[in-house]
Amino acid sequence: MLQSLYIQDYALIDRLDISFEDGFSVITGETGAGKSIILGAIGLLLGQRADTKAIKYGANKCVVEATFCIEGYEMEALFQELDIEYDATECILRREISGTGKSRAFINDSPASLVQMREIGERLIDIHSQHQNLLLNKEHFQLQIIDTLAQNEAILSAYKTLYTSYRETSLSLKKLVETAEENRKDEEYIRFQWEQLDAADLEEGEQEDLEQELETLSHAEEIRTQIYEAHEALDSDEGGVLTSLYACVDALQSISKVYPEAEDWQERADSCLIELKELSRELSNAQDEVSVDPDRQKEVETRLDLIYSLQQKHHVQSVSALIALRDEYAERLENIQSFDERLAQLEAEKQAFYTQVKEKAALLHELRKVQAIKVEEQMRELLIPLGMPNMRFEVVLNEKEPDATGMDSVNFLFSANKNTPPQNVASIASGGEIARVMLSLKAMIAGAVKLPTIIFDEIDTGVSGSIAEKMATIMQDMGAQNRQVISITHLPQIAALGKVHYKVYKEDTDTGTNSHIRRLTTEERIKEIANMLSGATLTEAAINNAKALLGEK
Repeated sequence: MLQSLYIQDYALIDRLDISFEDGFSVITGETGAGKSIILGAIGLLLGQRADTKAIKYGANKCVVEATFCIEGYEMEALFQELDIEYDATECILRREISGTGKSRAFINDSPASLVQMREIGERLIDIHSQHQNLLLNKEHFQLQIIDTLAQNEAILSAYKTLYTSYRETSLSLKKLVETAEENRKDEEYIRFQWEQLDAADLEEGEQEDLEQELETLSHAEEIRTQIYEAHEALDSDEGGVLTSLYACVDALQSISKVYPEAEDWQERADSCLIELKELSRELSNAQDEVSVDPDRQKEVETRLDLIYSLQQKHHVQSVSALIALRDEYAERLENIQSFDERLAQLEAEKQAFYTQVKEKAALLHELRKVQAIKVEEQMRELLIPLGMPNMRFEVVLNEKEPDATGMDSVNFLFSANKNTPPQNVASIASGGEIARVMLSLKAMIAGAVKLPTIIFDEIDTGVSGSIAEKMATIMQDMGAQNRQVISITHLPQIAALGKVHYKVYKEDTDTGTNSHIRRLTTEERIKEIANMLSGATLTEAAINNAKALLGEK
């Protein structure tokens, strides 16, 4: 239940702080006084889009805050799901909008997202405005009414889970079929490419090894000549380095006993001799290993030409990339060969899910069919007293292919006149008739859903007199069921039945025009209702009539 509402610097509202009571209350006021502004401010608490133009001229930000009593409405699970601190008795929603466009939301004084605020707000308050009457033309709205009244939430949730699995499997199957068809068309090409790469028998690192070997084979004669020259410089009979080094070692050894420093020099010379003798052996062996081999050179060149041509063909730069491409073609061929098996598996899964979807949808249909009959009966009970003695209201359920809501399409048919066949309610009903239909539907929903507060914004459009009074009685009954109902109205018959009466009005001051709302006293209510009856000129008859209306309450 909405206990209090605080608005600061919003549109024409400088500062508004008002308390509300349970049961049935009414709000009246002249057109343009600010009733829609108050509803707009409440809409911000339901997560609606913020507009900086709504900030009162000259202010830096606007604030809207509402305090709700939530005791007995079993909302703890929702708060836990949204990870919001829960108070079993009270919930405070606050929204702040700055001039820079920044919007902040708070639930119980803790920062919250607009999604969280919307989830909580929609469980606390329902605003029915005139544009919602257009929903009567929407099939999803009509189906939602049936499901809400039938309390199908659990089974509908289970159905949606199954349907989601069915849709995902269907999409996977469709994608696999498309891939299979595409790959089968390319199978010959893919196989040719794989066979060519596989026949090449490529190995990691072979390109670098072959390129180095080719360099050696291409310069074999030059390499052999230079190795020979280097060996001769080290070890030749005609004054090689080793011959000289032997002489150096002998000379140092001969004086090492009489000249101790020569012993260290001799050791160093011995080390050089050992290293150079090893080098000489390696050079000698290298002369044998490096040979001019035209056949091997041609073989290496042929192999490299194959690698280069494959790289050019497939637009890659390395043997590693060619190997990866070969493996990719192999995998695609393997997939092509296994497509039939995977397609059969997915087809079986899809069929299994479809069977379960149909079974759950059939159960939903039976529940909806039972509820449809109840809706027809209840609508007759509610609408006939509202000035429609010959009305007919039918709920037609037709079967359709499964979608996210089930296998039922729903259509509300209506006729207000005798011997007139029922037709689509939104296309045949007048404004006043639609208002009465919507009020009756809301009254039924209110009995099935624990919704603390309902605000009707001019639900009485197109009606008057005794019909308006009967509509007010319905709202009064709704408010008596541990619920708060607030009706914004222009009709005195409805205003007179409110437990509490609030008036919205404008005041012109030196700083501008401000909208206000206040609770009326008994005398003020008489005057307000009399004005609604007689217009600008307040007559004694109107005052007496107002007293009579309030007395009947």
